Amino acid sequence: MQRNTSFDGKSRTFANNIYGTTKGRIRLAVLGRDLDELLARRSPGSLRILDAGGGFGPLSQGLAARGHRVVLCDLSAEMLDLARAQVTEKGLDDRFDFIHGPIQSLSAQKLGRFDLILCHAVLEWVEDQAGLLATLDTLLADNGELSLMFYNRDGLLFHSLVMGNFDYVHADLVKKRRQKLTPAWPCRPEQVYRWLAELGFAITGRSGVRVIHDYLVEREVRQRCPDELVAMELAHARREPFVHLGRYIHVLAQKSHFPPPE
Repeated sequence: MQRNTSFDGKSRTFANNIYGTTKGRIRLAVLGRDLDELLARRSPGSLRILDAGGGFGPLSQGLAARGHRVVLCDLSAEMLDLARAQVTEKGLDDRFDFIHGPIQSLSAQKLGRFDLILCHAVLEWVEDQAGLLATLDTLLADNGELSLMFYNRDGLLFHSLVMGNFDYVHADLVKKRRQKLTPAWPCRPEQVYRWLAELGFAITGRSGVRVIHDYLVEREVRQRCPDELVAMELAHARREPFVHLGRYIHVLAQKSHFPPPE
Protein backbone atom coordinates (compact mmCIF):
# COMPACT_ATOMS: atom_id res chain seq x y z
CA MET A 1 0.00 0.00 0.00
CA GLN A 2 1.36 3.41 -1.01
CA ARG A 3 2.06 5.70 1.95
CA ASN A 4 1.93 9.47 1.49
CA THR A 5 1.77 12.21 4.12
CA SER A 6 -1.05 14.76 4.20
CA PHE A 7 -0.80 18.14 5.94
CA ASP A 8 -4.48 18.32 6.88
CA GLY A 9 -4.63 19.82 10.36
CA LYS A 10 -1.19 21.39 9.94
CA SER A 11 -1.63 23.63 6.91
CA ARG A 12 -1.42 26.96 8.75
CA THR A 13 1.50 25.74 10.86
CA PHE A 14 3.31 24.55 7.74
CA ALA A 15 2.73 27.80 5.88
CA ASN A 16 3.91 29.91 8.81
CA ASN A 17 6.88 27.74 9.84
CA ILE A 18 8.20 27.43 6.30
CA TYR A 19 7.19 30.48 4.29
CA GLY A 20 6.85 32.92 7.17
CA THR A 21 10.56 32.71 8.05
CA THR A 22 13.97 33.50 6.61
CA LYS A 23 14.37 29.88 5.55
CA GLY A 24 11.18 30.26 3.51
CA ARG A 25 12.59 33.37 1.86
CA ILE A 26 15.71 31.40 0.96
CA ARG A 27 13.64 28.60 -0.57
CA LEU A 28 11.59 30.99 -2.69
CA ALA A 29 14.67 32.98 -3.75
CA VAL A 30 16.64 29.92 -4.92
CA LEU A 31 13.71 28.22 -6.62
CA GLY A 32 12.54 31.49 -8.15
CA ARG A 33 15.92 32.20 -9.70
CA ASP A 34 16.24 28.68 -11.07
CA LEU A 35 12.76 28.75 -12.59
CA ASP A 36 13.26 32.22 -14.08
CA GLU A 37 16.33 30.94 -15.91
CA LEU A 38 14.52 27.78 -17.02
CA LEU A 39 11.64 29.81 -18.48
CA ALA A 40 14.07 32.17 -20.21
CA ARG A 41 15.54 29.17 -22.08
CA ARG A 42 12.17 28.05 -23.40
CA SER A 43 10.21 29.46 -26.30
CA PRO A 44 7.83 32.24 -25.23
CA GLY A 45 4.20 31.35 -24.71
CA SER A 46 1.88 29.92 -22.12
CA LEU A 47 2.99 26.64 -20.53
CA ARG A 48 0.86 23.90 -19.00
CA ILE A 49 2.24 23.46 -15.48
CA LEU A 50 1.51 20.77 -12.92
CA ASP A 51 2.23 21.75 -9.32
CA ALA A 52 2.39 18.24 -7.87
CA GLY A 53 1.86 18.23 -4.12
CA GLY A 54 2.06 22.01 -4.32
CA GLY A 55 0.22 22.87 -1.10
CA PHE A 56 -1.10 26.41 -1.43
CA GLY A 57 1.06 27.02 -4.52
CA PRO A 58 3.40 29.86 -3.49
CA LEU A 59 5.48 29.48 -6.67
CA SER A 60 2.82 28.38 -9.14
CA GLN A 61 0.69 31.42 -8.24
CA GLY A 62 3.54 33.61 -9.49
CA LEU A 63 3.84 31.54 -12.67
CA ALA A 64 0.09 31.83 -13.30
CA ALA A 65 0.34 35.60 -12.89
CA ARG A 66 2.86 35.54 -15.74
CA GLY A 67 0.33 33.93 -18.08
CA HIS A 68 0.87 30.19 -17.56
CA ARG A 69 -1.89 27.67 -16.79
CA VAL A 70 -1.58 25.58 -13.62
CA VAL A 71 -3.07 22.35 -12.33
CA LEU A 72 -2.46 22.23 -8.57
CA CYS A 73 -2.75 18.80 -6.96
CA ASP A 74 -2.45 18.13 -3.24
CA LEU A 75 -3.41 15.47 -0.74
CA SER A 76 -4.51 18.09 1.81
CA ALA A 77 -7.96 19.62 1.41
CA GLU A 78 -6.94 22.39 3.82
CA MET A 79 -3.95 23.34 1.67
CA LEU A 80 -6.16 23.48 -1.42
CA ASP A 81 -8.70 25.69 0.38
CA LEU A 82 -5.86 28.06 1.27
CA ALA A 83 -4.66 28.00 -2.36
CA ARG A 84 -8.15 28.71 -3.73
CA ALA A 85 -8.57 31.69 -1.41
CA GLN A 86 -5.24 33.20 -2.44
CA VAL A 87 -5.81 32.51 -6.14
CA THR A 88 -9.23 34.19 -5.99
CA GLU A 89 -7.81 37.17 -4.11
CA LYS A 90 -5.21 37.63 -6.87
CA GLY A 91 -7.76 37.25 -9.68
CA LEU A 92 -6.13 34.10 -11.08
CA ASP A 93 -9.11 31.71 -10.98
CA ASP A 94 -9.19 31.30 -14.76
CA ARG A 95 -5.59 30.07 -14.78
CA PHE A 96 -5.93 27.38 -12.09
CA ASP A 97 -7.50 23.96 -11.77
CA PHE A 98 -7.39 22.09 -8.48
CA ILE A 99 -7.22 18.35 -7.81
CA HIS A 100 -7.63 16.89 -4.34
CA GLY A 101 -5.84 13.56 -4.13
CA PRO A 102 -2.49 11.78 -4.39
CA ILE A 103 -0.14 12.52 -7.26
CA GLN A 104 -0.06 8.80 -8.06
CA SER A 105 -3.76 8.96 -9.06
CA LEU A 106 -3.08 11.41 -11.90
CA SER A 107 -3.02 10.17 -15.48
CA ALA A 108 -1.96 11.71 -18.76
CA GLN A 109 -4.99 10.08 -20.38
CA LYS A 110 -7.29 12.33 -18.33
CA LEU A 111 -5.15 15.43 -17.92
CA GLY A 112 -2.90 15.43 -20.97
CA ARG A 113 0.81 16.09 -20.60
CA PHE A 114 2.54 19.08 -19.06
CA ASP A 115 5.38 21.30 -20.25
CA LEU A 116 6.66 21.84 -16.70
CA ILE A 117 6.12 19.88 -13.49
CA LEU A 118 6.92 21.33 -10.08
CA CYS A 119 7.44 18.79 -7.30
CA HIS A 120 8.89 20.59 -4.32
CA ALA A 121 9.38 19.10 -0.84
CA VAL A 122 7.17 16.13 -1.70
CA LEU A 123 9.48 13.20 -2.43
CA GLU A 124 10.63 12.89 1.20
CA TRP A 125 7.02 12.42 2.36
CA VAL A 126 6.40 9.46 0.02
CA GLU A 127 7.50 5.90 0.75
CA ASP A 128 7.71 4.73 -2.89
CA GLN A 129 9.87 7.52 -4.22
CA ALA A 130 10.89 5.75 -7.44
CA GLY A 131 7.21 5.12 -8.18
CA LEU A 132 6.34 8.77 -7.69
CA LEU A 133 9.08 9.87 -10.12
CA ALA A 134 7.82 7.32 -12.65
CA THR A 135 4.32 8.81 -12.36
CA LEU A 136 5.68 12.31 -12.98
CA ASP A 137 7.53 10.97 -16.02
CA THR A 138 4.28 9.74 -17.56
CA LEU A 139 2.72 13.20 -17.08
CA LEU A 140 5.52 15.17 -18.68
CA ALA A 141 5.61 16.05 -22.36
CA ASP A 142 8.65 15.10 -24.44
CA ASN A 143 11.35 17.69 -23.82
CA GLY A 144 9.32 18.88 -20.85
CA GLU A 145 11.03 20.10 -17.68
CA LEU A 146 10.91 18.75 -14.14
CA SER A 147 11.62 21.03 -11.18
CA LEU A 148 12.29 18.65 -8.29
CA MET A 149 13.28 19.76 -4.79
CA PHE A 150 13.91 17.08 -2.17
CA TYR A 151 15.02 16.86 1.47
CA ASN A 152 18.70 15.98 1.42
CA ARG A 153 19.70 13.12 3.70
CA ASP A 154 23.40 13.98 3.32
CA GLY A 155 22.76 17.54 4.50
CA LEU A 156 20.77 16.20 7.45
CA LEU A 157 23.62 13.81 8.30
CA PHE A 158 26.30 16.51 8.12
CA HIS A 159 24.22 18.89 10.25
CA SER A 160 23.78 16.15 12.85
CA LEU A 161 27.52 15.46 12.88
CA VAL A 162 28.60 19.08 13.33
CA MET A 163 25.98 19.53 16.06
CA GLY A 164 27.37 16.49 17.88
CA ASN A 165 24.08 14.57 17.71
CA PHE A 166 25.91 11.26 17.51
CA ASP A 167 23.08 9.22 19.04
CA TYR A 168 20.88 10.37 16.18
CA VAL A 169 23.58 9.39 13.67
CA HIS A 170 23.97 5.96 15.28
CA ALA A 171 20.17 5.57 15.05
CA ASP A 172 20.45 6.08 11.26
CA LEU A 173 18.78 9.50 11.55
CA VAL A 174 15.57 8.05 12.97
CA LYS A 175 14.17 10.07 15.88
CA LYS A 176 12.76 8.32 18.92
CA ARG A 177 9.79 10.65 18.84
CA ARG A 178 8.36 11.57 15.45
CA GLN A 179 8.21 15.32 14.83
CA LYS A 180 5.21 16.58 12.87
CA LEU A 181 7.15 18.46 10.20
CA THR A 182 10.16 16.14 9.91
CA PRO A 183 10.05 14.11 6.67
CA ALA A 184 9.80 10.36 7.10
CA TRP A 185 11.91 9.43 4.07
CA PRO A 186 14.83 11.87 3.51
CA CYS A 187 16.43 11.35 0.10
CA ARG A 188 19.91 10.22 -0.87
CA PRO A 189 20.95 12.48 -3.77
CA GLU A 190 22.84 9.79 -5.68
CA GLN A 191 19.76 7.56 -5.58
CA VAL A 192 17.48 10.32 -6.85
CA TYR A 193 19.92 11.08 -9.68
CA ARG A 194 20.03 7.38 -10.58
CA TRP A 195 16.24 7.13 -10.74
CA LEU A 196 16.06 10.20 -12.97
CA ALA A 197 18.71 8.81 -15.32
CA GLU A 198 16.89 5.48 -15.56
CA LEU A 199 13.72 7.34 -16.59
CA GLY A 200 15.58 9.17 -19.35
CA PHE A 201 15.99 12.56 -17.71
CA ALA A 202 19.00 14.79 -18.30
CA ILE A 203 19.87 16.95 -15.30
CA THR A 204 20.35 20.54 -16.45
CA GLY A 205 20.90 22.25 -13.11
CA ARG A 206 21.37 21.78 -9.37
CA SER A 207 21.08 24.21 -6.47
CA GLY A 208 21.38 23.71 -2.74
CA VAL A 209 18.66 25.29 -0.61
CA ARG A 210 19.76 26.47 2.84
CA VAL A 211 23.45 25.75 2.32
CA ILE A 212 24.40 28.29 5.03
CA HIS A 213 21.30 28.99 7.12
CA ASP A 214 21.23 25.71 9.02
CA TYR A 215 24.95 25.77 9.85
CA LEU A 216 25.13 29.28 11.32
CA VAL A 217 26.96 29.29 14.66
CA GLU A 218 25.40 32.63 15.52
CA ARG A 219 21.73 31.95 14.85
CA GLU A 220 20.74 35.56 15.53
CA VAL A 221 22.15 36.37 12.08
CA ARG A 222 18.91 34.94 10.63
CA GLN A 223 16.92 37.78 12.20
CA ARG A 224 19.61 40.45 12.26
CA CYS A 225 20.54 40.47 8.57
CA PRO A 226 18.14 38.28 6.60
CA ASP A 227 18.70 40.14 3.32
CA GLU A 228 22.46 39.51 3.39
CA LEU A 229 21.87 35.88 4.35
CA VAL A 230 19.56 35.38 1.36
CA ALA A 231 22.17 37.01 -0.89
CA MET A 232 24.89 34.72 0.46
CA GLU A 233 22.68 31.68 -0.10
CA LEU A 234 22.14 32.69 -3.72
CA ALA A 235 25.87 33.29 -4.19
CA HIS A 236 26.80 29.79 -2.98
CA ALA A 237 23.75 27.68 -3.90
CA ARG A 238 25.29 26.30 -7.12
CA ARG A 239 28.85 25.90 -5.95
CA GLU A 240 30.29 22.65 -4.70
CA PRO A 241 30.62 21.44 -2.02
CA PHE A 242 27.78 23.70 -0.87
CA VAL A 243 25.16 22.28 -3.26
CA HIS A 244 25.18 18.91 -1.55
CA LEU A 245 25.27 20.35 1.96
CA GLY A 246 21.91 22.08 1.46
CA ARG A 247 19.01 20.98 3.60
CA TYR A 248 17.22 20.60 0.26
CA ILE A 249 18.52 20.10 -3.26
CA HIS A 250 16.71 21.57 -6.25
CA VAL A 251 17.21 19.67 -9.49
CA LEU A 252 16.14 20.79 -12.94
CA ALA A 253 15.83 17.87 -15.35
CA GLN A 254 14.63 17.63 -18.92
CA LYS A 255 12.80 14.64 -20.32
CA SER A 256 14.78 13.48 -23.34
CA HIS A 257 13.61 10.03 -24.38
CA PHE A 258 15.08 8.83 -27.64
CA PRO A 259 13.76 5.96 -29.76
CA PRO A 260 15.90 2.81 -29.60
CA PRO A 261 18.22 2.24 -32.59
CA GLU A 262 16.83 -0.01 -35.31
